[in-house]
Amino acid sequence: MYSLLQQLASGIAMGGIYACLGLALVMIYQSTHHINFAQGEMAMFSTFIAFLLLKWGLPYWAAALATMAFGFVAGFAIERLVLRPLGDVPELSVIVVFIGLFVGINSLAGWIFGHQLEPFPSPFPDKVPGGTTLISGHELGTVVVVLLVMGILYAFLRFTKVGLAMRASAENPVSSRLAGIPVSLMLSLGWGLSALIGAVAGLMVAPVVFLEPNMMGGVLIYAFAAALLGGIDNPWGAVAGGLIVGVIENLAGTYVVGTELKLSLALVLIVGVLLIRPSGIFGRKLVARV
Repeated sequence: MYSLLQQLASGIAMGGIYACLGLALVMIYQSTHHINFAQGEMAMFSTFIAFLLLKWGLPYWAAALATMAFGFVAGFAIERLVLRPLGDVPELSVIVVFIGLFVGINSLAGWIFGHQLEPFPSPFPDKVPGGTTLISGHELGTVVVVLLVMGILYAFLRFTKVGLAMRASAENPVSSRLAGIPVSLMLSLGWGLSALIGAVAGLMVAPVVFLEPNMMGGVLIYAFAAALLGGIDNPWGAVAGGLIVGVIENLAGTYVVGTELKLSLALVLIVGVLLIRPSGIFGRKLVARV
């Protein structure tokens, strides 16, 4: 029983990371209706920036804030410089660009930082206050950080003018333009915000999997599964999907298929959702009159 509770707690912690990255995927999909295959690599590169700042002697949380700022600027710049010039090209062309971004960022990180495994520090203590071994300090800290990010994001999108303008631009860009909202700027801000959230996911996962250019490959697949399960057009559905995927991964990896086949569960989940309920659990079903 204790082992089961331990796996549940660990699954919720990892699910929070998948929720972060899944939320970043959903934010871009809402505004562009495209899946950003380079989302994990953008998070990985931001985490390397944090590693570099820590090596230079910057305190952890200062390095984390600087990394999130870097992620925001990088996401903003990618939308402006890479995707904006594409215009209304066919969907396949956009997919090729995303794949090119994936390969390019991964190769750039390997060229600059190398391919060796680097231990990444956790800002949280090894043990949880109270002496429980049900959950580690980093796992508990990850849950707290993810909840904090979700709360700040909710408040931003719900109660600020910029957040409301971003939501309106994603829901109905034509009407938003007529209302005087700079939709193109809101799109760039959405990319920056999604990259910032991805950077948080990278900072939380790096102490678990070690830092190297391919560290986000498996995490991105789980994040895809989370976003599809919760609903690719529903940010909070992606959060719920991330927690569900994290728990399923941990329990099935421990008691059913073993650690070697855990990643295949995410692929099965992705195919199953697309076949049975493409809109996800909390996604909207769009019905068009012909």
